[in-house]
Amino acid sequence: MSKIAHEVASNLLEIKAVTLSPKDPYTWASGIKSPIYCDNRVTMSYPQIRKAIAIGLKNIIEEKYPEVEYIVGTATAGIPQACWIADLMELPMIYVRPEAKQHGRGKQIEGYIPEGTKAVVIEDLISTGGSSIKAIEALKDNKIECLGVVAIFTYELQQATENFANASVTFDTLSNYSTLLEVAQSLNYISEDDLESLNLWKKDPTAYTKQNS
Repeated sequence: MSKIAHEVASNLLEIKAVTLSPKDPYTWASGIKSPIYCDNRVTMSYPQIRKAIAIGLKNIIEEKYPEVEYIVGTATAGIPQACWIADLMELPMIYVRPEAKQHGRGKQIEGYIPEGTKAVVIEDLISTGGSSIKAIEALKDNKIECLGVVAIFTYELQQATENFANASVTFDTLSNYSTLLEVAQSLNYISEDDLESLNLWKKDPTAYTKQNS
């Protein structure tokens, strides 16, 4: 595993931005049972960790998307990350709502961005990729080119891979589910039995949900 992926996974576990509960799974809004819960908003409260994450994401963008002109945050968890990255890169920033407001000017994109702009979308977490795809579609509707998506963490679900492939957009993350499990095991957060259950979820969340319902 890469050094940055290991460090990010360790930090997320340490501050409980990510928690693992294989014996008493969480229930997502979609109804899916999950042995992991990720809330990267927690990183806002830890200056050194949030700075390291912002620098890591900036480095990915500079390496993979050097032509970027705008940083785009997804509402709401991607907004603070986008702010810090835009500041480090001295680039303008906007954010995209999941849907247009039902009042006022009915805007979905907040901030100013001209047509034809090359942008990178910032997420805190990639689960199925749904929120990222919505943001990309909103940008496309406004004639803005999405170069790619970068995020702190991914669950590595097959559905996300398929959704991004269908949207013809690449994504990169600082850390991922596989690395997190390796780190969690090395730190004795989980047992061998737990690891089997956690791997089952990644392979087939639907089967895992049925087994734990």
